[in-house]
Amino acid sequence: MVAAENFWGSLVSQLGGNQTSVLSIVTDPNADPHEYEANLSDARAVSNAQFVIVNGVGYDDWALQLIAADGGSNQLVLNVGELNGVSVTGGIVTGNPHMWYNPVYVNYTLAAMYTDLVSIRPSATSYFEANYAALNISLGQLYGQAAAIRHQFAGTVVASTESIFVYLANFTQLNLVSPPAFMQAVAEGNDPSTQSVVQFQCQLESGHVRVMVYNLQTVTPITGNMKAIAAANNVTIVGITETIQPSSYTFQEWMGAEYLALANALNANALGQ
Repeated sequence: MVAAENFWGSLVSQLGGNQTSVLSIVTDPNADPHEYEANLSDARAVSNAQFVIVNGVGYDDWALQLIAADGGSNQLVLNVGELNGVSVTGGIVTGNPHMWYNPVYVNYTLAAMYTDLVSIRPSATSYFEANYAALNISLGQLYGQAAAIRHQFAGTVVASTESIFVYLANFTQLNLVSPPAFMQAVAEGNDPSTQSVVQFQCQLESGHVRVMVYNLQTVTPITGNMKAIAAANNVTIVGITETIQPSSYTFQEWMGAEYLALANALNANALGQ
């Protein structure tokens, strides 16, 4: 089995356990996953896989191209974007590919993974069912952390250098004020408009923004400049990543650490530290 990215790979690996062997392709903590280029090894892996999980929504078109080129009729493909009804085009929410930061989408995806694994290996249904139950408990505890952030900090004004944080900001009811045009441009590897840059800078200098979320895997001169402006204006900065870091972590360990960092930043700011 192949997962285009290690966040989906971690979940299906935990679900499949010793009944599956999962290869996650995009794992490099020092690279922007949006810019990944497939190689011959990736092509062979995808071609030979019985089950392939792709993010979709324009995030990993290279994987879709490999699937299309191979044309294996017996291959099962889970496209997370299509599953969750997230389109390739549209606004900052409908076209946002970072679905692993949305607890609702993660739960839907895990359910689809379970169904697909059972269809592939019906003899292991009871085993998959037990793992699915355990994963739901684990994810319930994880998303309890997000709910605690919502309970304590809903309405707090925050910023983000790109759209990766939009889903989690919505779930925790934080007031994300960064210009959508700025966040979307950075996420897509484009230069934000001058208007959105100026607007973002003014927000960071206003004294209203408490925390800024910074994607450590899409560092550009513009995002670096915004980070410096935030620091100069006593805005607490929280770094997050697109892929699991460290790579030895499970999805829950990685995301839980990021939730904790966010909660600590919000709390530190509330205490004036």
